[in-house]
Amino acid sequence: MATAISANRAELIAIADSVAREKLIDKAIVIEAMEDAIQRAAKNRYGSENDIRAKLDPNTGDLRLWRVVEVVEAVDDYFKQVDLKGAQKLQKDAKIGDFIVDPLPPIEFGRIQAQASKQIIFQKVRDAERERQHEEFKDRVGEIITGVVKRVEFGHVVVDLGRAEGVIRRDQQIPREVVRVGDRVRSIILNVRRENRGPQIFLSRAHPDFMKKLFAQEVPEIYDGIIEIKAAARDPGSRAKIGVISHDSSIDPVGACVGMKGSRVQAVVQEMQGEKIDIIPWSPDTATFVVNALQPANVSRVVIDEEDDRIEVVVPDDQLSLAIGRRGQNVRLASQLTSKAIDILTETDASEKRQAEFVANSEMFQNELDVDETLAQLLVAEGFSSLEEVAYVELDELAGIEGFDEDLGQELQSRAQEALERREQANREERRGLGVEDDLATMPYLTEAMLVTLGKAGIKTLDDLADLATDELVQKKRQEPRRRAENARSSERSEDKGGILAEYGLSDEQGNEIIMAARAHWFADEEEPASAGAEDAVADSEQ
Repeated sequence: MATAISANRAELIAIADSVAREKLIDKAIVIEAMEDAIQRAAKNRYGSENDIRAKLDPNTGDLRLWRVVEVVEAVDDYFKQVDLKGAQKLQKDAKIGDFIVDPLPPIEFGRIQAQASKQIIFQKVRDAERERQHEEFKDRVGEIITGVVKRVEFGHVVVDLGRAEGVIRRDQQIPREVVRVGDRVRSIILNVRRENRGPQIFLSRAHPDFMKKLFAQEVPEIYDGIIEIKAAARDPGSRAKIGVISHDSSIDPVGACVGMKGSRVQAVVQEMQGEKIDIIPWSPDTATFVVNALQPANVSRVVIDEEDDRIEVVVPDDQLSLAIGRRGQNVRLASQLTSKAIDILTETDASEKRQAEFVANSEMFQNELDVDETLAQLLVAEGFSSLEEVAYVELDELAGIEGFDEDLGQELQSRAQEALERREQANREERRGLGVEDDLATMPYLTEAMLVTLGKAGIKTLDDLADLATDELVQKKRQEPRRRAENARSSERSEDKGGILAEYGLSDEQGNEIIMAARAHWFADEEEPASAGAEDAVADSEQ
């Protein structure tokens, strides 16, 4: 490239054509880079204070070099200005305020100028090449691409994609997969980002979408949209699950994905280094889909807790280890597939849990409603589990219980309401003891029990509450699937703390409304000084 500047006109154009073809960029960009390099070299020769321009004809290679100066009455800057007399020597009709051209002779390039010009041209071409790569790949995210392994750096695989390079980071590779320089690999384009060193094309072989795209290549019905992959979950290199549904009742989605003698699924398995794939019929019914997702284990029943967005699955005692899978893999993948937290219980566990809840609720009703054990157990057996349910249920529902009448129902409701009032009073006293201001009790949705929880978390004034974000206040706990050891019946659960009031089941909308109500006094405080100033102005005018 150093000879490019000192070459004759024909060689300049030939070099521009060659670089543009090699780098797959517009020839005009290369010409512009050459012009910029010549301009900088001319400024070094004639002085950087000058406004020097260069123009290279892209067809003939003719080079024009000139200085732009402004015509003024009195010259302050001799590099960029000229008086009227001097301007008229260059252009006869020049007048004050005009910008005129002062032609400059061609410059000779020494070794240093040629090297600097080379760097400028290289940089401009490199920038243009990076922009071209970004434009080419930014709309191809989610597409499977084949490349050749160029090098392996610190565990990250750099792949030659032909017109660009992509990288498969260590966490996006299939574990224990060995790749060598020169190997051809298929991967999915995960992301394309602009960075200082150019566009970075991030690839993945571990993402669930990679498996989806492989199935679309192997199964024509998926490519045509007849069969749809509704959900996918992977433990890369080990096991995966996909949920499929057919939009044509005559086509079995599982059979179509498996193929004749397993040919279709085996093609995907081989590409994913032997990863076992469970193909599961997807269902809009959550319980049915969970049962399918936990295959090959048999499920006795499913209990859905919509409030906590959790699912309790009961399996026969001899199916527990199969449902959990090795190191919890089966239940973890099922949880990812269904986007639900799943608790696995054996029949024995479920029975013990139900019995414990029955006893606890019976004792609560005995103590709070002052009734005997038989009546308390009867309430629990009919599905009542809280004082609120007894206090505010329709009277007919209580009176309709065998052995109950309307008078007994009214008495139970009256006692339940009194018990709730006692609880509220106890919570109010505890809240005040914690120093929580009465102003917080005026906020929507907040009960005295919630205020006690806030007080224990250090939220005691309106400003304390107003400073919170919605997720800090009401965000639900995120929990991993519960996994029970086969013999010890112990459970392990990983969870975050969630919002301060997470246990009360408030929605994000309710949490936002609470915080906005707490912030209302901020805006009232801003309006009061303005109103006071207006009143003072009126008083002054009256005087």
